[in-house]
Amino acid sequence: MSTRLKPKLLSVMKTYNKEQFVKDVIAGLIVAIIALPLSIALAISSGVSPEQGLYTAIIAGFFISLLGGSRVQIGGPSATFMVVVYSVVAAHGTEGLLITTILAGIILILFGLLKLGSVIKYIPYPITVGFTSGIALTIFSSQIKDFFGMNLGAVPTGFIDKWKLYFASFDQIQWMPFMIGAIALAILIIWPKINKKIPASLISIIVTTALVAFLKLDVQTIGTQYTNLSSSFPMPSIPHITWSKIETLLSPAFTIAFLCSLESLLSAVVSDGMIGSKHRSNMELVAEGVANIASGLFGGMPATGAIARTVANIKNGGRTPIAGVVHAITLLFILLFLMPLVKMIPLATLAAVLIMVSYNMSEWRMFKKLLSAPKSDVVVLLSTFFLTVLFDLTLAISVGMVLTSFLFMKRMTDVTDIQGIEMNDDDDDLELLDEELKEALSDEILIYEINGPFFFGAADKFLDSIQSLQGPSKVLIIRLRNVPVIDATAVHALNLLHDNCQRSNTTLILSEVNDSPYKVIKRVGLVREIGRAQVCRHFDQAIARAKEIVKLH
Repeated sequence: MSTRLKPKLLSVMKTYNKEQFVKDVIAGLIVAIIALPLSIALAISSGVSPEQGLYTAIIAGFFISLLGGSRVQIGGPSATFMVVVYSVVAAHGTEGLLITTILAGIILILFGLLKLGSVIKYIPYPITVGFTSGIALTIFSSQIKDFFGMNLGAVPTGFIDKWKLYFASFDQIQWMPFMIGAIALAILIIWPKINKKIPASLISIIVTTALVAFLKLDVQTIGTQYTNLSSSFPMPSIPHITWSKIETLLSPAFTIAFLCSLESLLSAVVSDGMIGSKHRSNMELVAEGVANIASGLFGGMPATGAIARTVANIKNGGRTPIAGVVHAITLLFILLFLMPLVKMIPLATLAAVLIMVSYNMSEWRMFKKLLSAPKSDVVVLLSTFFLTVLFDLTLAISVGMVLTSFLFMKRMTDVTDIQGIEMNDDDDDLELLDEELKEALSDEILIYEINGPFFFGAADKFLDSIQSLQGPSKVLIIRLRNVPVIDATAVHALNLLHDNCQRSNTTLILSEVNDSPYKVIKRVGLVREIGRAQVCRHFDQAIARAKEIVKLH
């Protein structure tokens, strides 16, 4: 993985040829066909008009391919942040969504410029599976109304309230839309087993749209639900941005930027493994940022690199960003010239498409496996999952990260061991001392060893262990040979120990301090306080210094 801020397109064009161009065009056309129903369905489920999903796929898809750090990434609207988008639209309208999308784009550019591309991927897996599964369940819940053709008007946003309404409105089910949705879902499940080249979503749309049109079935379509669909491409415009709106929308913008970073970089990693390439993570984030700003200016939604579309691109021969550009141009052609056909697509079919998306992203097998993981990971997994479903994604990720951090600190504290060393212990270094010297030193010197990271989680443990010392001693040696890192709290604990030693006329010696901890204690002035002679790089030096102090030399 490279961190260079150079678009991948500039690199691949050096060796580009006609044969690859043909493959990229074919892959781009196929991916556009896959992206069409997804873009429309995600837009409708997010509370905006269908063409806004197409604007997003066209504009964001174009810029992600043009400027991105991956050879094969395909960008567009994603189910991952559909829940966040819906809540923003419900609370702040379409203008609020455009501002949020632009803010998310700015944050993504900052992520890239600050070179956070490699850091963002270090998100604990239980959190990723937890919120992904939670989003999948939420998406599935949002499709019940259209799949069963229920005339319910506005559906509550809350998960429990939504399902209460569904169960109370069971008599509202219309069997014709349900049959169309069921046929579409059956095709989505069965078709890939018959033919993997032609997208199942395309077949399901063609079959169900033809059934509704030719048989004149009483089924809601995109055209009947959205009568004022535009087939023209919008001019860019800047929404009315105020400081109060920025303060309100910054939180969902950060959530979208985080999710966008996570999904796009995971997609890039997956695609690297499939084509034997290396993406440029920070350039990818900058491109995602530019794409989201452009999407917001053209009236679109948030966008990211999508794993499913990227994999489809690879499997159909796409190997350069040209495939992504072709995908965007194809969708633009459909918007401008084929919108009358798009209006005929049944809403139940789009619901079936998203139900299939929710199933694929649910990762239920991995969810089940993680339930057998250590209890701390299970707590993080279930907390993130239920908070995503019952409350919101921002809270779920925040709590998940805080929980993970605390549990990590607990694990590191458990790993860090503080133990006293007696002069008659089995220790290779102590074997170097003769028995007479050991006996003489045993009454005058105490030796303690810290094993593991010495940080704020282990500082109290250290002080408690030291306070349990019995009897007076002239020298206290703290061996730090197995301490790879030290933090400010641990340094403070050593300071407190030094003060206690001074009050009891005991000399504190730090032995075998590694380079990283030594830099820290020197920078904060602890070496000067203890005395340079009392900070030893080797154990024999520490013993020699102790002998001087107890006058045994």
